[in-house]
Formats: sequence, structure tokens, C-alpha cells
Amino acid sequence: MLHRIRNGRPAGIVRIVLAGALLAVLGMAAPVQAEALKPYKDRLFRYKKIHETLYGGDFLVVEYSKQRDLRDRDEVDERRVYGNYVSYRPKRGRGSAELNANGRVVLYMGTGKWKGGANAIVLYVHGQGGNRFQGMNDVSFGGNFNRVQNLMVRNGGAYLTVDVTNFDKRGTADIAALIRYQKQLSPHARVVVACGSMGGIICWNLVKNANYASLLSGVVLLGSPKDPNFLSSGALSRNVPVYMGQGTLDRVYNWEDQANFFKQIKARAPGYPIRFTLFDTGTHGTPIRMTDWRQVLNWMLR
Repeated sequence: MLHRIRNGRPAGIVRIVLAGALLAVLGMAAPVQAEALKPYKDRLFRYKKIHETLYGGDFLVVEYSKQRDLRDRDEVDERRVYGNYVSYRPKRGRGSAELNANGRVVLYMGTGKWKGGANAIVLYVHGQGGNRFQGMNDVSFGGNFNRVQNLMVRNGGAYLTVDVTNFDKRGTADIAALIRYQKQLSPHARVVVACGSMGGIICWNLVKNANYASLLSGVVLLGSPKDPNFLSSGALSRNVPVYMGQGTLDRVYNWEDQANFFKQIKARAPGYPIRFTLFDTGTHGTPIRMTDWRQVLNWMLR
């Protein structure tokens, strides 16, 4: 059992939520390696306060302040971030395209070297009710989508967003087809798929499928549901890095369920490359707004 939240904060998380496997992984930090992505507006986007660092750094409890991280950051709350958070350089290479795959037309957008020659690719998959334009919005979600675009453009990579109409095997096959096409254009690129909310179903499906997983260098789950079938799918042996971000006040997917799933994975395979960031008092959309893209991608692309 997990402690419930007291006054909006996770109580006893060190003692209860993450007890046990912590001792097994302390002291197993990876050696320092060169970072794949150069700094970009790190001072603005870094985590301002970390409450807890657990599992040798694989589980962070990060402070989220609605005043500081939303009201003081957005010129119009949840609509338009202040201009110092964004750069419109990615617009220069931005475009739209479509891919015929699996008897369907897949609509997507790209920026950076999305037409070929990329050394890394980040593909964003929206949740229910979203579309390919969400992940290309420069000024929503505190400018965080603009930041990941800039990180890829400024480091020789590509960033893509895609329309998903089915969050099942069909949608997963369409995303896999787009990845394969991009790998034809950029054979040496490492691919990270990021999924928001219900889009996480597709991220888990990609990792569970051995053929799809071989195309990936990581998946990023932002306020997404867990997938219990992951544990019995053989995915643990593939070591595809997984990042999970969750808010403690998420009313769509309960943070305790997701944290327990992280704990299950660590118990089953202590060395599996998985990280979890819990945004204290954050809501469903907070991981999209607050996740430090450079930190996560440098871990996956190292």
C-alpha cells in the first residue's frame, strides 16, 4: 500500500513507495559520458527544487509551483508563454507531409533534418483529442515543445509530430511505419518516441514488440497510463530506456499506480533503464510542461 497525499504532497514516499529496491541500486551510477545535446535555455527549464532523489537518481520528486511555473511563466495562463522562453528558429525548416502505410494515410509534421541526415529523431505522439499540431505549438505548455524543437534543430537532429486516430495495434503500426521511413532517410539516427497521456499506450506497444523495439533508443511517457503486460512481454530483456513523468494531482491516471509500476519493474529487473519524475502538486498536463527534455534525451542518447 502507498501513503495517500497529505495537503497535496506525497507523504512517506521514501519509506513506503520506493522502499526495498533502493538499496539494490544505490551506488550503481553510470560513468560520466559526453552529452549528446548542447545546453539550450537550461536556466529557464531546469528543475528549480528537487524534494527527493531515490533509486540512485532514477526516481525524482520535483517541486511544481503553480505560481512560479505557470502564472509567472505564461503571459496568458496555459495559452502563451513569455517570449524569453522561445526561439522561432525551428520554424525555418518546419513542414508537413503524409505517409501511405498499412492502407492508411499518416499525417505528420517535422522540423530540423526531418527530410534526411539527422543524427537523432524525437517523435511526439499526442493523447486522445489531440493532433499533430499540439507538439508543434511553440507557446503552449510553457514553451516546452519549443525547447525540444530547438534542442533537435541545434544539434543536427529532427523533431516530428504525428496524427493518431487509433490508440491500438493499428495506431502503433502506423507510428512504426513512420519510424522506419525516417530511418531510411536518416539511417544512423537514434529514435526516441515521446507520448502524451493516452498516447502512452502506443509507446508501451512499441517497446513490447521486438521488431518495433529494435528501432528505438527510448520512450518518454508524459502523464500516461501503465501497461501491466509490459512485464510479461519480454521487453525487460530489450533494455529500451523508459522515462515516466507524472503529477501528484493527476486525476486521469493516478500517480500511485504509476509509481508502483515503476517499483515493480525495478524489483523484477533492478538494472533496467527506467526513470520516473514525480511533479509534486502537478496535474495531468504538468509533465508535458515541466519535463526537462535535455536531461532526459541526454540520458537516452548517451
